[in-house]
Amino acid sequence: MNTLAWLGHSELIVVAVFAVLLFGRRLPEVGRYLGKGLLEFRKSLRPAAKDLEEVRDATGESDQSSDET
Repeated sequence: MNTLAWLGHSELIVVAVFAVLLFGRRLPEVGRYLGKGLLEFRKSLRPAAKDLEEVRDATGESDQSSDET
């Protein structure tokens, strides 16, 4: 699910203009730090996802829902 699906083109332009006004020349640096933070967050989620997958395998549950009607 795309969490930014409710943002249209005009809203994204307003956010971009606000970011440029707020951060100015530091915008690339801010983007780099946000990217690094997101990468670290994803790395920290890997062990939890692995544990969840092991629990699903142990209990016999599957990710796919059955289409029985």
